[in-house]
Amino acid sequence: MTFCEYRPGLEGIPATQSSISFVDGQRGILEYRGINIEELAQHSTFLETSYLLIYGSLPSQEELAEFEHEIRFHRRLKYRIRDMMKCFPESGHPMDALQACAAALGLFYSRRALDNPDYIRAAVVRLLAKIPTMVAAFQMMRKGNDPIQPRDDLDYAANFLYMLNEQEPDPLAARIFDICLTLHAEHTINASTFSAMVTASTLTDPYAVIASAVGTLAGPLHGGANEEVIEMLEEIGSIENVEPYLESCIQRKAKIMGFGHRVYKVKDPRATILQELAEQLFEKFGRDHYYDIAITLEKAVEERLGHKGIYPNVDFYSGLVYRKMGIPTDLFTPVFAIARVAGWLAHWKEQLNENRIFRPTQIYTGMRGTPYVPIEKRQSEQDQQLLNLVTG
Repeated sequence: MTFCEYRPGLEGIPATQSSISFVDGQRGILEYRGINIEELAQHSTFLETSYLLIYGSLPSQEELAEFEHEIRFHRRLKYRIRDMMKCFPESGHPMDALQACAAALGLFYSRRALDNPDYIRAAVVRLLAKIPTMVAAFQMMRKGNDPIQPRDDLDYAANFLYMLNEQEPDPLAARIFDICLTLHAEHTINASTFSAMVTASTLTDPYAVIASAVGTLAGPLHGGANEEVIEMLEEIGSIENVEPYLESCIQRKAKIMGFGHRVYKVKDPRATILQELAEQLFEKFGRDHYYDIAITLEKAVEERLGHKGIYPNVDFYSGLVYRKMGIPTDLFTPVFAIARVAGWLAHWKEQLNENRIFRPTQIYTGMRGTPYVPIEKRQSEQDQQLLNLVTG
């Protein structure tokens, strides 16, 4: 058996073959099933894009209408899920609440029939339908309020925004939010998708697969970065502080949140679209002071670090868009999860087609043949250090 060179984080090592999405990091290209992300953002909707990712092709008008109808019908939560959420601490992070709720769904739909298309369809519909309701319900409950019931007359994006505060959103804001979901729906084998695939390869239920992915997305090096971008902009505080802040980061070799990507060596195409969406929001609802700081920071980073391939990624502008919509900062990553469920489910289905459980190997670096020492003859590390000092 031939062993490959060890690469931390499996960087550049293929983990699977997939036909779901394609990235060219040198030219800034992202495609879902061969369709450019710019076209989908302009012409499609999140649910149509979800269908494309999960089922492999764009739906007919009849297929899309049926898919949307099924999802509207399954938006509501079991009362026991709501009762469980009432026991969560108000100070808990929404991503932790979402992971627990996604896993709990498996208790209510525990039958595993992974070779049954009807079972797979039902799981796809339930997860796409209920995840947004869970996020909105926790947001209301942690403020001491009852969750707001979904409205069947509102589309996917508008209904989620409505459930956050019981106010029907402006049509422009709802459309922009829908585009944001499309942009975040899929991005090849990132950390959370790989986590989902590893979990799926054991042939567990799809709710455990999504819960695993949510837990992975929560980390600050993955989905949690969009929250830290807002914190960074608040710390900078003014345009005048951009250069000193950047210089300090460069000197300390600190990460500049929202910049750089493992794949993209140019500006993330999703960041370009999100910046355009931010401009539309600010034009209608008023300019955001932190957006001016962000623009200045992007220009400064490009001048200082552009030659290293460090440009804005999808996290840099997404938080500014969500903030303008009134979405709390700690809901940014759960919103990311709402969108990425589509990609996770697509990879789940693809994994099932030719499943083989993931079992990577390792390069062992520890000791060999170490004898067992009876407890009465063992010395603590501190005692051993004192003995070494005494014996010279």
